[in-house]
Amino acid sequence: MFNHLSLLDSYREPRGEYKLIQVNRELIVRSSSEAVDFALLKDGKLTELYKEEDSNDFAVGDILIAKVRKPVTGLNAAFVNVGYEKDAFLHYHDLGPQLASMLKFIKKVSTGKLKDYSLKDFQFEEDIDKNGSIGDAIKVNQSLLVQIVKEPISTKGPRISSELSIAGRYLVMVPFSDRVSVSQKIESKEEKDRLKRLVRSIKPKGFGVIIRTVAEGKKVAELDKDLQNLLNKWTVMCKKLQKAPHPSKVLVELNRASSILRDVFNDSYTGIHVDDETLYGQIKDYVHEIAPEKESIVKLYNSSVPIFEKFGIERQIKTSFGRTASMSKGAYLIIEHTEALHVIDVNSGNRSNKAKNQEDTALEVNLLAATEIARQLRLRDMGGIIVVDFIDMGKGEHRKKLFDHLRDEMKDDRAKHKILPPSKFGLIQITRQRVRPEMNIKTSEENPNGTSQEVEAPIVLIDKIIADLEKLLKGPARDNGITLNIHPFIAAYLTKGFPSIRFKWFMEHKKWVKIQPRDAYTYLEYRFKDNDGKTIY
Repeated sequence: MFNHLSLLDSYREPRGEYKLIQVNRELIVRSSSEAVDFALLKDGKLTELYKEEDSNDFAVGDILIAKVRKPVTGLNAAFVNVGYEKDAFLHYHDLGPQLASMLKFIKKVSTGKLKDYSLKDFQFEEDIDKNGSIGDAIKVNQSLLVQIVKEPISTKGPRISSELSIAGRYLVMVPFSDRVSVSQKIESKEEKDRLKRLVRSIKPKGFGVIIRTVAEGKKVAELDKDLQNLLNKWTVMCKKLQKAPHPSKVLVELNRASSILRDVFNDSYTGIHVDDETLYGQIKDYVHEIAPEKESIVKLYNSSVPIFEKFGIERQIKTSFGRTASMSKGAYLIIEHTEALHVIDVNSGNRSNKAKNQEDTALEVNLLAATEIARQLRLRDMGGIIVVDFIDMGKGEHRKKLFDHLRDEMKDDRAKHKILPPSKFGLIQITRQRVRPEMNIKTSEENPNGTSQEVEAPIVLIDKIIADLEKLLKGPARDNGITLNIHPFIAAYLTKGFPSIRFKWFMEHKKWVKIQPRDAYTYLEYRFKDNDGKTIY
């Protein structure tokens, strides 16, 4: 059974009391001939974006049978031919302690001497020395089962491991092991002990099990069903080994739709919308398998309006992936990338608020920025070292509040990460696991005025106008009248129809904004003027 209280997120009121607020989580799936895009929304706000392309032959989780190309003693690692243009990298520490047992198993299965793949009667070898040498562990041209742990990024080939794991909905099965461990995100000791006891009662000999966070509260029947599915996958994979060419894929990770559902889906999801009938059927079947009572939330999207536009995703992509990322009331982030690290600078902009002093303003902006940074890291799938330059704060209690808030905001991040406390210069360092290339979307567009220089996407123009208008309406310009001078096309867009955008401004701010078309203006040019014709912004 699902715990329906998880539909609600806790929210702390200023007095320290907790309230429960309902959170809507939706998965939007857009299909095209080249790729499938997945957007995760939380209360309509884009939090994660993934793209699955047909050409990706080296996805994280795939298991291949491969040959060792060249052990390199100096690196204590080996280069392995997995069929990619550049050899995969396998470090000694990624061989796994039971390497000798796995090599013996591969040899027996490949030659047809072993038909029972269950490992219950398989004689295990001793663990390899954890401080040993790569040259003593594996040899040139040796057959090896390896798993992709990091996809090819930039000029580097895939990163691989020969310590295999097969992930299911609630459990991860580890061949050639006997260990049972529980996700650290399950905090209750009683629940951890209960899950360990259940899993030990159903675990087959020769296989270790990692209990995932979503297993919390589940019954033994659900766990056993998941484990049997994983054992079936293992058996199917082993059957391929006898005739499989080297290198070749012997176990394919779930397609991105199913893997996302497996990893993030829970009872808090209120909708899964898919614009492709075939994909809709696959997702509906998968949801029926893992959570039959939630099958009704999977819906086929049929409309002439593209699905990403209908849910406001295109606009959010344009405003979220540029060099700058806007926040409320004029604050913004500047995000810079280098080969070695990412740098994020927090700016308050021309922020006007009710904070009494500069320290309170800095805290308010920093807390807002921490929330947006946590979202940006997931959205862009930024990995490696991230350095954040927050606005300086003098009070230690404020720095601690910021640090705690950032940690809370990143709790939903499934990538392994570590956050260091703020330095005396106001810098916070974050390390975040990188297993795929960073999501990089071009947001600048061809200049509509005909010049060769690219400009910020015109779709964000209205957002910028609204942000500037809000600043002016809170200042002295409010009492002297406001006229917006703008290109005729944009003027028509703001004034036509009912309710027009200008009328919505009037209803919100109780102030009529005069709009003056200017033929001499370029498409993206605008000026705010007062009643005397003086430019005020």
